[in-house]
Amino acid sequence: MISVGIFNGYYPYSLEESISRMKRDGFSCVQLDLSFKGMDLAFESLTTEKCHTIRDAFREANLPIVCISGYTNIIHPDPKKREQNLFGLQTLLKFARDLGSPYVISETGTFNTESDWVWDSKNGTEEAYEMTCRQIEELAKFAYDHGSVFLVENYVNNVIGSVDALARLFSDVNHPGLGLLMDPTNYFTDSNIGHVDETLNRIFNTLGDKIKIAHAKDCKPAEDMSEKHAEIDAVESHTFRGAGAVELPAPGLGILNYELYLQKLSKLHPNIPIIIEHLDEQDIPRAKKFLDDKLKKIGV
Repeated sequence: MISVGIFNGYYPYSLEESISRMKRDGFSCVQLDLSFKGMDLAFESLTTEKCHTIRDAFREANLPIVCISGYTNIIHPDPKKREQNLFGLQTLLKFARDLGSPYVISETGTFNTESDWVWDSKNGTEEAYEMTCRQIEELAKFAYDHGSVFLVENYVNNVIGSVDALARLFSDVNHPGLGLLMDPTNYFTDSNIGHVDETLNRIFNTLGDKIKIAHAKDCKPAEDMSEKHAEIDAVESHTFRGAGAVELPAPGLGILNYELYLQKLSKLHPNIPIIIEHLDEQDIPRAKKFLDDKLKKIGV
């Protein structure tokens, strides 16, 4: 059966309190954010001992860490900022096993200088693809050398955003240190938001064998074209709710065909974890019930 988890970053508390609330809300796994109140978890200060403290606390709670958040812009146009971003991601890849999971996830980034979530004209160039591909290959090799796996999470406004771009990437970087985080809502633009089922089928037919972990949020046409964020106590990757023509709300609040999504996912990966996101703490019970009900309906 598919297990249902959440990012601990939606619980802005200490390690112990976050775990207590996730258990209360009935989750069976977690995507780890290094964002617990009262702990110095800066990349420069991360140690094996700190990692084991976190890992062991989740193990004692019977709440397995199934993947780790490493979200950053790996091709930031400012070389110094890009170097800092890569240092953080490589630190997580190095400590991944000590944190309880080999899988570290990041999107691929954009050349936009103002936002990590907004398109830049350079993103669609061959130069941008080749630069991003080289960087991802280096990360895959680094991950493999440290017993971990770098999971790419595509997003339409990043360099690697489409089914075709991902298919090309996995062909060009055919390496055991690379995998895919499956989030079907990240593939939708104004050109395909009206063709949800067709797009879902194409995603899974093309990329299904690369998937390691899945996400659960939703998508719908946006009422405005701005970059959208929620006012919650969380890092930017958790406050983000979409940019441009597509809004990305919590699961059950959009038009994604969840039954088709879960049928496709479970057929290929019957025991995969699926991680809820893009919500605030008050909405967690509703979102989890929505996902649980869909899973029960299709029997996975």
